[in-house]
Amino acid sequence: MELKTIRIQRVVEQQNLASVMKSGSLDVLATPQMIAWMEEAACLCLDLEEGKTSVGTLMNVSHDMASPLGATIEIHATLLKQENRKLVFEVQAFQNGKSIGKGQHERFIVDANRFLEKTYAK
Repeated sequence: MELKTIRIQRVVEQQNLASVMKSGSLDVLATPQMIAWMEEAACLCLDLEEGKTSVGTLMNVSHDMASPLGATIEIHATLLKQENRKLVFEVQAFQNGKSIGKGQHERFIVDANRFLEKTYAK
């Protein structure tokens, strides 16, 4: 399997702040927002057949540096390996070339309709 890396850029806006997302009290990039961007980049690595999607099952990351309102964040996701339906990614976030967060993310490929049917049948 060929390693595939996706890079996306996002700007820290008001709704992305820890104080707004209630994950902290400061006006800095919220950790849950950084994680969501990492998941977004991971999803963009995938080219799944019709009817298939992926769901996040594990996120193990550190958030190592604060980012202010207006900062441009570059997020990298690299698909490291696939074991049947399990996908393993390396995820990283950078501000001005400095690492602000990194870790590993896992996703599983699922049939979208079957997944929703099982979820809503509960």
